[in-house]
Amino acid sequence: MNDNREDRELSYAEQIKGKTGLQRIINACGYSIDGFKAAMTEQGFRQLVYLNSVLLVLCFVFPFGPATRMMLIMASFITLIVELFNTGVEAAVDHTSLEKHILAKRAKDVCSAAQTVALMLLAILWLMALWREYGLNVF
Repeated sequence: MNDNREDRELSYAEQIKGKTGLQRIINACGYSIDGFKAAMTEQGFRQLVYLNSVLLVLCFVFPFGPATRMMLIMASFITLIVELFNTGVEAAVDHTSLEKHILAKRAKDVCSAAQTVALMLLAILWLMALWREYGLNVF
């Protein structure tokens, strides 16, 4: 009797999870593309894409070593990742209610603060990399 119950629970779990294997990966890629399209409708995300595109090119123009390049590229991607989370939280909060609420404001403000920290990290790392390459070599 217990085996029959486990079989029913397994099939139910499989049903609610959707596709498996290669089809799941294909579906996930489609959802990611949809997410990027949605994010590109946001001005803040587009600005970060433009900024980080320029920084990526500069990363290979300046004679940085491989470790410095990896660090700068990672910092750029962190700002994009944080902005994607920020955009997602804002959309979820706005979907829940457009009324002013202290917790909705807190959620949006905390995501904005996270983006500020990520941008500060990006700026500090670029300044350190430029200082190391062209200023006093103390780092």
